[in-house]
Amino acid sequence: MFQLDLPKRTTKVRNEGITHVLDKGLGLNAVDDLISSAAQYIDILKLGWGTSYITQNLSEKIQRYRDADIDVCLGGTIFECAYVQNKVEDLKSWMKDLGLTFVEVSDGSVSIPMKEKLKYVELFAKDFKVLSEIGSKDAEVVVAPFKWVEEIKNTLKAGAYKIVTEGRESGTVGVFRNSGEIRKGLIEEILASTDISNIVFEAPQKAQQVWFIKEFGSNVNLGNIAYDEVISLETIRLGLRGDTVVDFVQKEK
Repeated sequence: MFQLDLPKRTTKVRNEGITHVLDKGLGLNAVDDLISSAAQYIDILKLGWGTSYITQNLSEKIQRYRDADIDVCLGGTIFECAYVQNKVEDLKSWMKDLGLTFVEVSDGSVSIPMKEKLKYVELFAKDFKVLSEIGSKDAEVVVAPFKWVEEIKNTLKAGAYKIVTEGRESGTVGVFRNSGEIRKGLIEEILASTDISNIVFEAPQKAQQVWFIKEFGSNVNLGNIAYDEVISLETIRLGLRGDTVVDFVQKEK
C-alpha cells in the first residue's frame, strides 16, 4: 500500500487542529457534495453573518451537517442584531429549537460594552460552546494588543470555549492589515499570555493559512475557510501542496 510519512493530524472530536468553515448560503445539494468530499476535515460550520435567518430548509441543512459530525453555529451578526433589538433570549430559544450546540458571540459590527459582552458569554456558556469573536470588522479600527490580551483573558474566564480572532471573509481586518499582511506582533502578544489551543485564527487567504501552519504547525486552529478550499487547506496542513512540502514532507538525504 502506498503511504507517505506526513504530519500527524488530530482527529475528531478535535480540540486542536480545528477547521472552521464558512457557509455563505449553500443549497442542500452543495451541502451533500461538501459532506461527501470533506466532512472528516470540517469541525465547525458557520452559517455566515445573518444568512441563517433567510435560508430555506434551514433545519434540514443543519441536520445534514450534524449527521456528518460537523458542529454548526450561526454567524455572530445574528447575535448582534438580536442584541440591539433586545431579543437575545429569543435567539437563544431559537438556537435550542434548531438543535445547535455552538454559538458565536461577537461585537465586530455593533458596539457592545465589554461587561455586556462578557455577560452574554457567561449566559450562553451554560447551554452552548461559545465561540467569542474578538476584533472589529471596520478596517479603520485598530485595537491595541494589550486590549486584545485583556479581552481574551476575560472572555475565557467567562466561559468561552474558543476565541475567534476577527479577519472577515476578506482577511483584511482584525489580526490583518488592510493589505492582508499578518500583524505578527499582535499574534506574538496574544500567544505570550494565551495557549494557542484556545484561539481560532480566521485566515481566509491561502497565504495567511500557509503562514499560520508554517509558524505553528499542522494542528493550528483556522477559521473562516471557504467551503471549496477545505481540501486545499488540509493539503497545506499535511505538506501535500508546494507551499509546505519542504516543511513537512521533504527529508534530509
